[in-house]
Amino acid sequence: QVQLVESGGGLVQAGGSLRLACAASGRTFSSGTMGWFRQAPGKEREFVAATWGSGRTLYADSVKGRFTISRDDATNTVYLQIDSLGPEDAATYYCAARVRLYGQYDYWGKGTQVTVSS
Repeated sequence: QVQLVESGGGLVQAGGSLRLACAASGRTFSSGTMGWFRQAPGKEREFVAATWGSGRTLYADSVKGRFTISRDDATNTVYLQIDSLGPEDAATYYCAARVRLYGQYDYWGKGTQVTVSS
């Protein structure tokens, strides 16, 4: 059974940093894609970042330059470094993974909440 478990969320002051982690178990995604999405209250879930086994990364325009996605295939873990946090970044962050390079994500975590204080 595949599981994705996020960690690292919490309450952070505006301008601060946070590092989220997502540990996958049950299968590896070294040849697939791992990504992060987020959903703020009252809003739809939105794409944040993705990383491929080749090293390629992709970011939403709203987070470019502030967020960094990375992965460690040896531990089947994907990370999201969040810097210069702003109120607009407050949301529940979800990890996702797929075995293919593109298309729908096959697996989702339950999320970790990020709260930003002013």
